[in-house]
Parts: sequence; C-alpha cells; structure tokens
Amino acid sequence: MPDSVLLLALAVGVVTLAIAAVAGVGVQILRSFRELGSDAERATYQTLHSAALAGGHLRAGLTPDSAARAARHLRTLLGCEAIALLDADGGLLTWDGAEPPVRREILDRARDDGRRHRPALLKPTPQARGRRHGRGPGRGSRRGREHRGDTSPGAATAPVRVDGDVVGLLVAVSPSPGAGLLRATTELASWLGSQLELADLERSRTMLVEAELKALRAQISPHFIYNSLNAIASFINTDPARARELVLEFADFTRYSFRRHGDFTTLAEELRSIDRYLLLERARFGERLQLSLTIAPEVLSTIVPFLSLQPLVENAVRHGLESRAGTGTITIRAYEEGGDAVVSVEDDGVGMDPERLRALLAGQDGGGNHVGLRNVDLRLRQVYGDGHGLVVETAPGEGTLVTLRVPKSQPRHEV
Repeated sequence: MPDSVLLLALAVGVVTLAIAAVAGVGVQILRSFRELGSDAERATYQTLHSAALAGGHLRAGLTPDSAARAARHLRTLLGCEAIALLDADGGLLTWDGAEPPVRREILDRARDDGRRHRPALLKPTPQARGRRHGRGPGRGSRRGREHRGDTSPGAATAPVRVDGDVVGLLVAVSPSPGAGLLRATTELASWLGSQLELADLERSRTMLVEAELKALRAQISPHFIYNSLNAIASFINTDPARARELVLEFADFTRYSFRRHGDFTTLAEELRSIDRYLLLERARFGERLQLSLTIAPEVLSTIVPFLSLQPLVENAVRHGLESRAGTGTITIRAYEEGGDAVVSVEDDGVGMDPERLRALLAGQDGGGNHVGLRNVDLRLRQVYGDGHGLVVETAPGEGTLVTLRVPKSQPRHEV
C-alpha cells in the first residue's frame, strides 16, 4: 500500500478519535447539568455556588481587595444593575457593574441614609437638566431631548453588622428598586456580617496560636537554660574542649528556638534542633539518658510547624526520665504512611493518668509543666484540622507515646 494512503488512513483515524472524545466530554457535561434536576434546583445550585465564591474572598475581612473580588458574586445573588460596598465611614470600597453618570449622587444618597443604620430604599430621581447649560446646543437640540424626562437609578441599602457594630454598607443599584430588592439586600447584608464574623474568628484563632508559640518559646528558657548552663559549667575545668562544644551547641539551639521569622520549618531542621537539645541534656544526665532514632529519609523534607517536635522530646525528658531512677530511653521514629509523615516520641518513664492528660489537652487543667504538649496540639489542629491533633498513649508507670501526623504535601505553607 502506498505511503500516502497509509498517512491518509492514519489522519482519518486520529480525527475520528478526536471527534469521539469531544462528543464524550459534551455528553458528560450535558449529563452533569441534567443531574441538577429542575430549574429550581439549578437556580439553588447557582445561588449557593455564588455565595460560596463570595464567602471565600470575605475570609480576609472587609478590605478594598476582598470587596472587589466578592462584589461580582454578590451582584449575581441580587440580580441588580450594580453593587457598591462602603466601609463604616462611608468610604467606597468597590463598585461593580454599570456606572451611571450620577454614580456620585447615588453614593451620596446612600451615605446619608446609611447613617441611620437601617435598611433604606432610594427611589429613582429625575436627572438634573442643568447639566447641559453652557455645553453646546440649546433647548431644542438633540442632546437636550435625550435628557428630558430621564431618571437616575435608585438603590436598596442595608448596613453590614459584625457583633452588633456597623462595619459597612451594601448598596444594590437598580432602575426600579422595590420591596423585594430591599429585603434581598437586607438578608445579603446580614449574611455578609456572618462571613466577616467568621473572618474575625479565624484571625483570633491565628493570634491565639501565635501567642501560644510565644509562650512556648518563653517556656523553653527558664528550666532548660538553667540546667544547660550548669552542665556546661561543670566541664569548664575538667574538660574545656567539651565545654566549648556544648556552648556552641547551646548557642545554635537557642538561636533556632528564638528566631523571629517563619511559622514553618522542615522535619530535618526540627530533628537537628532536637539533636542539639539532647546533646545538652546528655551532658547533664550522662548514660542515664539513652536515645534510639529511626528516621526514614523520604520524610526529612516534610514541612512541619516550627517547634512542633522539640517540646515533645523535652516533655519526654522532663516528665519521663527526671522523675525515675536508673536509665531511661527515648525513642524517636519518623516514617511515611500514605500521604502523611508520621513522627512518634516515646519514653519508658513514669507516664501519667489518662484522665489528667485529657484535661490538660482540653485546657481544663492549669497545665503546669505540660504547657508545651498542649501548645503543640493546638497549633497542629489550627493548621491541619482536628484530625491532626496529637495522639497520646500513656498510663502510670507505663511511659508515654506521643504521635503526630502531618501531610507530606503542603503547597500553602512555606519554610
């Protein structure tokens, strides 16, 4: 068979496959659209979809940027000609939609009514004919006839409240606003307030976690620094080289622990900090403190919250070994399981009562020296959700096993 015939047959085959693929995609799209059911169900879906998109932008609070991103979806929800969002002082955050020549007049009227802090309906008003005076043709001109009898759009306005305080004003512009638009604007303003309250709650949770991290850094210093300096001092006369080495390790550890930038680090950096910490603790405990490490190389680059492992190891040393006689062993494991990196810290120390542990993690106990354990648990839940809190297994006289699990892939977090 000639080569040209083969090439033609191949081309026809490729085109046929392409047409079949496009047809298949079209059928899938049509089928998914039909699965929504009736017109009412499709309208409900569109409404919820627009609300979800707008709500996502408002999680950053009511700013010019978030308002501009959310306004298009809010206008879709109201089905109006244009929409405006003003701040608590009447400043324009964003305008989305058609821009009539009398936009300033609409906003001024909205601000005046907005100061009453209640929903209001702004009726359309005749346009001022004086606009054409001194600007071209006279009364009988075409331009004059265009403005005769025209009216500027009206609007429905409603205050946006957060915890009872007015933080903004929602303005829905329409050629013929009525009671229906006013009710819809009022309900949407109420929904906006609830989204902004969620944003405030999220910021408060973030500030709480940052405060917990600062408390954790402060909690490291008194006990550990005092004991480390005492251990270093004990080697100054008997082993100056060892004392010098410990001073350098102490400096590196404190530099890492008290750094001011970054909420995340790598598992490798956390383990390196733990190595320095245990080196300093072994200078104090000597052979009483034994260590077992099993670390899978593939998890070393995993991103973890800053200072999420060191408090667990410190807890094992202080509450697992200090209170018991003889030798104690700390076992640290890190491995991959599914899409997660799993890290466990285990000691064979004195353990504790599970009921007291639950009270500590729930914040129902003063916490005492276990504040690091609760801080880490809170921060893990804040970053990854409640399913990623610490898992602690313990009993009096049975030691303690603490396990944390973090996703290996975290595109939102950077070191």
